[in-house]
Amino acid sequence: MTATYLTVGEALTDIVTRAEDGTSVEYPGGSPLNVAVALGRLGHTSHLLTQIGGDARGEQIRRHLEESHVLLTGGSIGSHRTSSALAQIDAEGTATYQFDITWDPRATDLPEPVDAVHTSSIAAVLAPGAATVVDVLERYRPTTTISYDPNARPTLMGSAEATRAAVEAIIARSDLVKTSDEDVAWMYGTDDVEDVVASWRELGPAFTVITRGGEGAIGFAACGRVAVPPVKVEVADTVGAGDTFSAGLLDALDSAGMLRAENREALRAIDEDQLEAVLSRAAGLAAITVSRPGANPPWAHEATGI
Repeated sequence: MTATYLTVGEALTDIVTRAEDGTSVEYPGGSPLNVAVALGRLGHTSHLLTQIGGDARGEQIRRHLEESHVLLTGGSIGSHRTSSALAQIDAEGTATYQFDITWDPRATDLPEPVDAVHTSSIAAVLAPGAATVVDVLERYRPTTTISYDPNARPTLMGSAEATRAAVEAIIARSDLVKTSDEDVAWMYGTDDVEDVVASWRELGPAFTVITRGGEGAIGFAACGRVAVPPVKVEVADTVGAGDTFSAGLLDALDSAGMLRAENREALRAIDEDQLEAVLSRAAGLAAITVSRPGANPPWAHEATGI
C-alpha cells in the first residue's frame, strides 16, 4: 500500500564534522526533512511544509527533496538564509549539534486529503513557527493520524522544564509518539525513561515508542509493553536513524490499515503481534540508515523483506 503524508518542520544543511580525521561534509538535513525523504523513498506520496532560502544551500535541499520524491508545499521557499546545523560525529558515530536556525514557515497550499501528519524536533517548540505547527495539527486531526517525535535539541530548546510543557502539548494532540532514551532523560531528568514514555499514553496517544540505541526499541499500548531487539549492523553514524524509525512506523501502520482518523480505534486496539511487526519494520529501516554516512534513508527496493 502507499499513503499520502504531510511532514511539518525544519529543513536545513547539516555540516558534518568527524572527530577522527577532522573532515567536514555538508548534507541536506533536519529531522522532519529526513522523515519526509524516508517516506518518499519508500514509495509514498510525501509532502513537506518547511522553510528554506533561495540560496545555494536551499537549492541543494530542494534538489535532494526532488530526487527523493518529496513535494514542497507552497510558501516553503523564501528570501531568507537557509538554516544550518553543525553536527560533530564522535568515534562511536554519535552526533551532537549546534544550530543556526530561523523557523517561521508559511502554511499555504497544503495537500488534501492526507493519511497522516508528522512533526518533530525544533519545529514543534521554537517560536514563532511552533504556533503554525499546532495550527496545522489542529486542522488535520479530525481526519488524519498525527505522529510526533520530540527529538530534543537542548542547545536550542531552552530549559528542560519549558521544553517538557511544549512537548506534552503536542503529545496530547498525537496518535503516535516516538522518542529516544536520551531525549527523555534530558527532558525529565530521570533514568526511569520507560515509565515516562509509558505514561504519555495517558495524555492521548494510542501508543508510544522509545528507542534505546544498541538495546533496541520498546512500544507501549493498551496491549502492554512490547520490546524488539536491535538490528546488528556496522555503524557509520547515527545521523537520521531516529527519523527513519519514525518513517518506518508510519509506513508499517499504512500496511496494517491503521492510518487516518476513521481507524483511530483500530490503532488503539493494536495487539502485541501487530505492534511487534510495526516496531521491527521501523528498526530494520533505521539499521540501513546507520550503516552509511549521513542521513541517507533506504529506498523501497532496499527495504524488501524487512
